[in-house]
Amino acid sequence: MDITVGLAFVAGIASFLSPCVLSLVPAYIGYLGGMAAGDGEAENRISTFLHGVFFVLGFSAVFVLFNILGYGLGRIFYDFQIWLSRLGGLIVIIFGLHMTGLFRIPFLEYDTRIQKMPERKWGYLSSALMGVVFSAGWSPCVGPTLGAIITLAITRQSLAQAVGLGVAYSAGLGIPFLLAALGIGWVTVLLRRYSGVMRVAEVVMGVILIIVGFMLIFGVFNLLATLVPTWAPTL
Repeated sequence: MDITVGLAFVAGIASFLSPCVLSLVPAYIGYLGGMAAGDGEAENRISTFLHGVFFVLGFSAVFVLFNILGYGLGRIFYDFQIWLSRLGGLIVIIFGLHMTGLFRIPFLEYDTRIQKMPERKWGYLSSALMGVVFSAGWSPCVGPTLGAIITLAITRQSLAQAVGLGVAYSAGLGIPFLLAALGIGWVTVLLRRYSGVMRVAEVVMGVILIIVGFMLIFGVFNLLATLVPTWAPTL
C-alpha cells in the first residue's frame, strides 16, 4: 500500500477525534437511531448500523469527489505540478500549525450547523443525504486534514491513486462512526473522560501535517517512489 494511503486513513481518524466532530457524533447517531426505530433493541441496533453505512457512503462520495477534483487540477496544471506541490506543502504546514495551536485560523473554527434534517420518509437515502450534508457543513472543521489529503491527490500520478486517498480518508473517518452507531455509549465516555487526550491527538496530527508539508515542498514523496523497485510493493 502507498504510504500516503496509510496517512490518509490516520488523517480520517484524527478528523473524527477532533472536538468539533466528536462532540456532535451523539446527535448524528441519535438521528440515525430515530430513523431506525423499531420493535426490538437488536433489530433497532442493526438498522441504525445500516443507516450509518449509508451516512458514511454519503460523506465518502463527497470527499472522494474532492480528491478527484484535486487530481484534475494537478493534470490541468501538470507543467507546474512541482510548484503546486510546494504551494500545497506550504498550505499543509499552515494547517498543521493551526492544529498544534501555535496560532488559530478563525475560518477553520467555524461549522455550518444542520438547520433542517432530510425527510425521514426516504429511508436509507435520507441517511446518505445526511452524510452529504455532514461533508458540506463540517468541511471547515475537517479542513486541515482533508486539505492535506487533497493536496496529496494533486501530486498523484493516476486517478486511482487519488481516489484511493479519498477512500482511505473516508474509511478512517467512517469506521469510528459505524462503531458509534453500534454503541453510542463509548463516545459519551470518550467525551467526558478523555477530552485532554483528544487535544493531544489533534496536536500530534498537526505535527504530522507539518512534516508532510515539508515533504511535499522538498519532493520527498516523489523521491521515495523512485527509490522503490518497480517489482516491489509500493511504500
